[in-house]
Amino acid sequence: MNLSSLEFGILLPAFMAGMLVLATHVPLGQQVLSRGIVFIDLAIAQVAGLGVTAASAFGLEAEGWHVQVAAVSAALLGALLLTLTEKIWPEVQEALIGVLFVVAACIELLLLANNPHGGEHLKDLLVGQILWVQPQQLIPVAILYALALAVWFAARNRIGQIGFYILFALVVTQSVQLVGVYLVFASLIIPALAAKRYPAGVRLIVGYVVGMLGYIAGLVASSLFDLPTGAVIVVALLAVFIPVALFGPGSGEQAVKHAT
Repeated sequence: MNLSSLEFGILLPAFMAGMLVLATHVPLGQQVLSRGIVFIDLAIAQVAGLGVTAASAFGLEAEGWHVQVAAVSAALLGALLLTLTEKIWPEVQEALIGVLFVVAACIELLLLANNPHGGEHLKDLLVGQILWVQPQQLIPVAILYALALAVWFAARNRIGQIGFYILFALVVTQSVQLVGVYLVFASLIIPALAAKRYPAGVRLIVGYVVGMLGYIAGLVASSLFDLPTGAVIVVALLAVFIPVALFGPGSGEQAVKHAT
């Protein structure tokens, strides 16, 4: 371990990307948890990834606007499908979300079957490449996230189910391209779980603090020990979550209740 190995020119854009992701994912994650649809982000992220893979399979440039359109379109279609299923079959919505995730993943595997770089592409989609984020990539994402947060905090009680799913799809589409599917899921659910027992007025603050500490610890540990960054951040988020959840409000009463 060598502190001089920390490359702040690389870590700073990665940290900024993480903070942008947390800005939207902490409040949306708390909503996802309250709705009981915790795997929606995995499904939407996988569908967005399928859009990227499909566009690439048809010869479109990975950084081109066509790919962005394909990813957003796929995610929106997935979101609209889930909106429909929640209306007509709400009692099995979580199962249908899982089916959507598995089917999207399998179609993506089929598209990559004859691609010599398919394994690398799939790894990038799942684990992400947060360390290689460039500052110029963050500007359009920051604008989109600012608009999404404005809509969410100003009108979240009026946009309804379809509005929530569309907003969620737009945000997750960009997040998965920045940090990967696994880190998107962890950023949504782990801070939300950590803050769940805290008073409503401080849940967002607790979620943001947990997320920020997890990203900082994960980025530093990844750089010091030369480990995959996305995976280390997920583990770091869990490490921060454990004491916050165990020693948070109501934890002692819950322990006594289960003991008796």
